[in-house]
Amino acid sequence: MQNAPLQLVGIGNALVDILTSVTDDFINEEKANGMTKGAMTLIDEGRAKQLYDSIPPAVEVSGGSAANTLAGFASLGGQGAYIGKVAQDQLGDVFEHDLRSQGITFTTQRLEQGPETGRCLILVTPDAERTMNTFLGASTQLTDKDVDESLISQASITYLEGYLFDPEHAKQAFRKAGQLVKSHDKKLALTLSDTFCVERHREDFLDLVDGAVNILFANEDELKALFKTDNFNEACDLIAQKCDISAITRGEQGSVVISGNDIFDIPAVQPTQLVDTTGAGDLYASGFLFGLTHNRSVQECGNLGSIAAAEAISHMGPRPEQKLSDLIQKAA
Repeated sequence: MQNAPLQLVGIGNALVDILTSVTDDFINEEKANGMTKGAMTLIDEGRAKQLYDSIPPAVEVSGGSAANTLAGFASLGGQGAYIGKVAQDQLGDVFEHDLRSQGITFTTQRLEQGPETGRCLILVTPDAERTMNTFLGASTQLTDKDVDESLISQASITYLEGYLFDPEHAKQAFRKAGQLVKSHDKKLALTLSDTFCVERHREDFLDLVDGAVNILFANEDELKALFKTDNFNEACDLIAQKCDISAITRGEQGSVVISGNDIFDIPAVQPTQLVDTTGAGDLYASGFLFGLTHNRSVQECGNLGSIAAAEAISHMGPRPEQKLSDLIQKAA
């Protein structure tokens, strides 16, 4: 356990990312296997092994959306903890070591029997778009018993990853987290994660947003999908009625932050080079949540998110390669 006060707890799919560069032709050839450019497709273990054998040489790093956010949060100087399930295998060892080496508390009990540690094969095309193929593996075995009240009671904000929402027992874990957050008078944040995720779980997400979520993260397409509208302004009006704060990313257009009756347009920060958009939303959330837990205005939080996101897309992979706290100081 950390000596410094805990500020953020993340709950999500504990995955190892396998990143490689491919051509658009490769993506098109894989459409027959259900692959959609720019989206996340759930795959089974057999398909994961088949795809792994067919891709060019890859970089393998621990990942998972909420874990990436915690990594960025730690790089900014924040104190965080993570709840997620890995197996008793080599990839599980890699995942645990990566988190702990960054100063992130990770105490979730390993899965001793069942599927292997989950992984996400991320295919990056020349336009820097990422297409994800995810074998969830052990991450799907997270249950409400893994939701550690001692962590949630300490942290200012608990952050839930929408990708985790597929199995029923994971939904129960989310509900327990929401109840604990409320009972300890803390804040609950949710990221919608992916439009396909929203389509699968719209009603459950809406129930969560209505009853428990204080802070929502989404991109423009995810927010519109949540409310079944093609009108971005309409979607913004609807979410403003449900959450205290909403941060909606819009790629090159930056982001829109909604807080009560106030709406802030936050400009994007241009990266040194555009290499890979993997993790841009995860790192945006890092900066935003760091700002919130350090009493910054919501507009400042959005600017911190933009700085962190720009670092993420300047290189391959979702974890920061530069210390984000140094970038923030330079930008001040």
